[in-house]
Amino acid sequence: MNIIDLHCDALMKLRDAKGTLSFADGADLNTNKEKLKKGNVKVQCFAIFIEPDIPSDQQFQAALEQIDYFYREVLAKNPEMKQITKWSDFDHLEDGEIGAMLTLEGVESIGNDMAKLHILYQLGVRSIGLTWNHANLAADGALEPRAGGLTAFGKEIVRWNNEHRVLTDVSHLSERSFWDVIKLAQFPIASHSNSRKLCNHPRNLTDEQARAMFKSGGMIHVVYYPEFIKEDGAPATIDELIAHIDHFCSLGGKKQIGLGSDFDGISTFVQNLEDASKHPNLINKLLLYFKEEEVKGFAYQNFLNNRPQDL
Repeated sequence: MNIIDLHCDALMKLRDAKGTLSFADGADLNTNKEKLKKGNVKVQCFAIFIEPDIPSDQQFQAALEQIDYFYREVLAKNPEMKQITKWSDFDHLEDGEIGAMLTLEGVESIGNDMAKLHILYQLGVRSIGLTWNHANLAADGALEPRAGGLTAFGKEIVRWNNEHRVLTDVSHLSERSFWDVIKLAQFPIASHSNSRKLCNHPRNLTDEQARAMFKSGGMIHVVYYPEFIKEDGAPATIDELIAHIDHFCSLGGKKQIGLGSDFDGISTFVQNLEDASKHPNLINKLLLYFKEEEVKGFAYQNFLNNRPQDL
């Protein structure tokens, strides 16, 4: 069964490795090409994530460097990897090809310069999260003590996303920022978030937030990070991850749930789901609890049904 995975941090690892890590088969990558193929991943989204310790005047350059690795190491050296820049591109992947789409995890790198956002869009970014956990010029994140919402600049970005049919990612936002996005965004998505009802972590979504996402036509992609699956710190199981899917289904989201592994951005793993090659373990477990058509929905079809249309 094909998989569409909305979030990984392989580009950060490739940039940090400075050319010493192979996307094709690098053992240090949870989402190398070899593992994606073994796990039946049909589309992998690649986040541009700028580590917080990078000085602000160097962040846009760091974003461009990650995109450079995407073009040189992911695409150029692996002809099977096909860049997705139009929403209809999902429909034209041939057997043996894997789609690759750029996303932006936090707009820190653009400062307050919308021209830089235009550049990232031209280079292929099709999903934008306003911040990563803390505050920036656009929004407050889930771990920002102030717990504020979107700034005027943040709202401008959401309206720009709407105009360009770019997804607005609510993962990592503070609750107030989330509600500001829901009021404005035509294409909201949570690329990697779980249920706060089952795991009380600020990175997860409350039932009220989840219902709002489903009502707005947005998707929630469950994340494989144990800290967002259970609170006790013990190793998480696939069954415990599936409990989050089941809970979102109970809130009316059965046709708006997907997968967002966060591979290469996490340091601990669900048992038997340690990298992209292990996706069949998740699918086989899901088939014990849900109908095949429902599992196909979680794996890939729900996203295809709910994605934006091309301009």
